[in-house]
Amino acid sequence: MIQDLMSSLRFFPITMRSFIICFFLIGIVHMHAQTDTKKKEMFVRKLLKKMTLDEKIGQLNLLTPGSEILTGSVVSKDVELKIIQGNVGALFGIHGPEKIRKAQELAVNKSRLGIPLFFGSDVIHGYQTVFPIPLGMASCWDMEWIEKSARMAAQEASANGVNWTFSPMVDICRDPRWGRIAEGSGEDAFYGSRVAKAMVRGYQGDDLSKNNTILSCVKHFALYGASEGGRDYNTTDMSKIRMYQDYLPPYKAAIDAGVSSVMTSFNDVDGIPATGNRWLLTDVLRNQWGFKGFVVSDYTALNEMSEHGMGDLKNVSALALNAGLDMDMVGEGFLIHLKNLLAEKKITKQQIEQACKRILEAKYSLGLFEDPFRYIDEARAAKELMTTENRKFARELAARSCVLLKNENNFLPLNRKDKIALIGPLANNKNNMLGTWAVSGDPQQSITVLEGLKQYCSARMISYAKGANISDDTTFAKNVNFNGVRIDIDSKSPEQLLEEALVLAAGADKIVAIIGEASEMSGESASRTNLEIPESQKKLIRALKKIGKPLILVLMNGRPLVLKEENELADALVVSWHAGTEAGNAIADVLFGQYNPSGKLTISFPRNVGQIPVYYNYKNTGRPAAKIEFEKFKSHYLDESNLPLFSFGFGLSYTKFDYGELKLSQKVITQSKNIKVSCKISNVGNFDGEEIIQLYLRDPVASISRPVKELKGFQKIHLKKGESRDVTFTLTTEDLKFFNTQLEYLAEYGEFIVFVGPNSESCREAKFIFGPND
Repeated sequence: MIQDLMSSLRFFPITMRSFIICFFLIGIVHMHAQTDTKKKEMFVRKLLKKMTLDEKIGQLNLLTPGSEILTGSVVSKDVELKIIQGNVGALFGIHGPEKIRKAQELAVNKSRLGIPLFFGSDVIHGYQTVFPIPLGMASCWDMEWIEKSARMAAQEASANGVNWTFSPMVDICRDPRWGRIAEGSGEDAFYGSRVAKAMVRGYQGDDLSKNNTILSCVKHFALYGASEGGRDYNTTDMSKIRMYQDYLPPYKAAIDAGVSSVMTSFNDVDGIPATGNRWLLTDVLRNQWGFKGFVVSDYTALNEMSEHGMGDLKNVSALALNAGLDMDMVGEGFLIHLKNLLAEKKITKQQIEQACKRILEAKYSLGLFEDPFRYIDEARAAKELMTTENRKFARELAARSCVLLKNENNFLPLNRKDKIALIGPLANNKNNMLGTWAVSGDPQQSITVLEGLKQYCSARMISYAKGANISDDTTFAKNVNFNGVRIDIDSKSPEQLLEEALVLAAGADKIVAIIGEASEMSGESASRTNLEIPESQKKLIRALKKIGKPLILVLMNGRPLVLKEENELADALVVSWHAGTEAGNAIADVLFGQYNPSGKLTISFPRNVGQIPVYYNYKNTGRPAAKIEFEKFKSHYLDESNLPLFSFGFGLSYTKFDYGELKLSQKVITQSKNIKVSCKISNVGNFDGEEIIQLYLRDPVASISRPVKELKGFQKIHLKKGESRDVTFTLTTEDLKFFNTQLEYLAEYGEFIVFVGPNSESCREAKFIFGPND
């Protein structure tokens, strides 16, 4: 066919030929896609006709045996019998080809119709090779690296039998008291949307039928990160404008990227729990956004609607199915009650079949009907997990995720000739390197900071002491250590630990203290009211400062912490987050300058918890505060600045970048004319390095109050020492749009301010006009 086409086109001009061939090829791809869709629909329609009502309901049931990985408080019973009876559509919480094969064999060989199972897992930031926590990974501002992390995680998970991940979590959060902020990408919807798309592409690839791609599940739909008081599972209340403008975009970005499934959140939305909210699951998700995949509840979220005051399990099961929920995770409300609800005409047969159809279509897309065991390959598991290549990538990504917040007197990077005292409860602690939600990772495979530094220093140039416990509070430690020891209270007294550290530090040239949170001090069910470093570690830092040697603090954390005192005491401050399997190596690479830090914050760090929520894209009041000094009758605190300690987008380098004046290609933007915004960036320091250039917009006069700044673009560039480069952004009318009071997404004519800079606070600015076409 193509040869005939080429022959017939030989007399056409080459540009015309190229256009026709491209158009022809696009048509072929479209035709194949339509054919595949029709095959899938036909197969599922035939299968549905063979299924009993009980078997259809069974597909809506997601269970966990609970034998390996506990991620909730309820464990399913009689799982094997239910699989054989056709009452299970998917399992999660089991790993490894051998165990997954046994479960799949039960479904395929023992149940009446042999419908295969999904096997899901919380693959959040890597699988066995663990990457930095998502909030840390987001600090690299590099979508290629973030997408590759999801691609690598899918490769490993699928090699171990998993074909469905409950990721990405894209909840926007502006309250770091909420522990699950660790799983997201920060406070900004524009940036979060870019991360959401990258993660979905990474997990699902371009062909779900390949055995190294897995279904992605975006969560938690919706608004989970806005829980009141930063308390997990708590209620959420906000206006529709704020929903659409600041919280919903990352979910929609995942839908636009083709995500296969959506998980509901625990909170209510406008008074109705998300799992039973028809406006959310049908009106918005399906009717407005066109989502075609299936919706699964979070862990027993269906049952928990009863505690929200929505009725007993039978009533909430009807509410959920009518709202648009397709699969019930662990609660078994659908399994127990849908048949009776159908008889009572509180639900319809069509609703059950529609939910079942969506799940069967996803299994077809994965190729499970063609080969139920395509993800179960012992040979792959033996050679594709924790490879040298994967660990190398994890190390590089962790280094890119580090954020340098302070570096007075250029004490960093370290010199190999420096005699270093490595101090701190997290300096040689494998149990806390991986971070929260690393359910498939092995902490003992992780690299500690002590191990990492030893690659750069001889044994006589580095000494180590614990110095303090992560916390001395036994009650707090018990709460944190729910699922394994993360806070290990030493048999030595706090005074003994401190004295050992001070002796070592006194004989060193520089002190490197590794401080912060245990891995499970953030994450699910890990909300905190006090965001300061535990007092045990504060005492250590104060004592180390008194020695008078350069003090370098490396912070391991899963959330923004209050670092006002630490910032004052430290000569240098690095946020490494919980950096994963290669944490120690990556931190050493940064400290010794093997990698010049380029990470920047995607979440503001408060000065104290009383500022929360504090975020960069706030709206002005009628009495806007001055930036620095207190003014009476303005929107100020009496006792503290309004500004965060470290703002969104902030991060230093070992080199210095200079920003030139902004240049606009024109002063007016229209529907048909874009504007190019350019700025010369120069590396005027002493090291080669990378810089993340950020572009923000402000709409100062509009039909509704608009934020003081909104991120609308970013670029990451590498500049050698002494090198300069013009960086250009293109602005279109799409960048000017917002949701008005009628939830119309539009741009309004008028003046706009554009900002370009290294963070949200320090920017060059210029103005332009949006007007009608000439």
